[in-house]
Amino acid sequence: LGEIGQMLTGVVTELKNFEEEDKGFFGFFKKNTNKLNTMKAKYAKAETNINQIVQGLENQMVVLLKDVAMLDKMYEINKTYFKELSMYILAGQKKLAEVRSTELVERARRTNLPEDAQAANDLAALCDRFEKKLHDLELTRMISIQMAPQLRLVQNNDTLMTEKIQSTIVNTIPLWKSQMVLALGVTHSQQAAQAQRQVTDMTNELLRKNAQTLKMATIETAKESERGVVDIETLKATNES
Repeated sequence: LGEIGQMLTGVVTELKNFEEEDKGFFGFFKKNTNKLNTMKAKYAKAETNINQIVQGLENQMVVLLKDVAMLDKMYEINKTYFKELSMYILAGQKKLAEVRSTELVERARRTNLPEDAQAANDLAALCDRFEKKLHDLELTRMISIQMAPQLRLVQNNDTLMTEKIQSTIVNTIPLWKSQMVLALGVTHSQQAAQAQRQVTDMTNELLRKNAQTLKMATIETAKESERGVVDIETLKATNES
């Protein structure tokens, strides 16, 4: 299909290359693979190339749909995770307040005994470490909060692209086919016009050549008809001899 065929070849090659990008070590052979894919697409039928394009789009749509489902599940897990983190943080804060309000510190101050002072210091250090753990949980919960819109954003992008691919398969590909039929019709018209032009040119050429030939033949005929039975030069030569 001329230029259309080249465009189809390019799209098929791009799709093939895209599918083979994640082949790891075999990326080393990518350059030769590109040439092979281009050659295959070039000599394939237009219908075969279109079907390969549709197949490539459908494969991408399946991947996107799987991602959407996975992200949706991940969103629900993240929501549960956020609730559990909030529960643990509240429980930890409550427990920390309870421990810090015990009489251990007051008793150490009242008795002034070394063992009571050490016990109060150990408890204070333990509470500090526990408070750091709670702070880490609060940071993690904040990340969990940020994750929710990020997940939905990626999910929406995937859904939009899925719908776009579906629209391409349903609307764009049939449009391609219609345009190709038109292109073929135009090409056939051009071929017919070219054939007719060649016939017309041949006819004109024949008329010109025949006219020229007829002219030369007429002149030669006239010359021959004006000649005598014997030329004067021949009689002169004969007479002299």
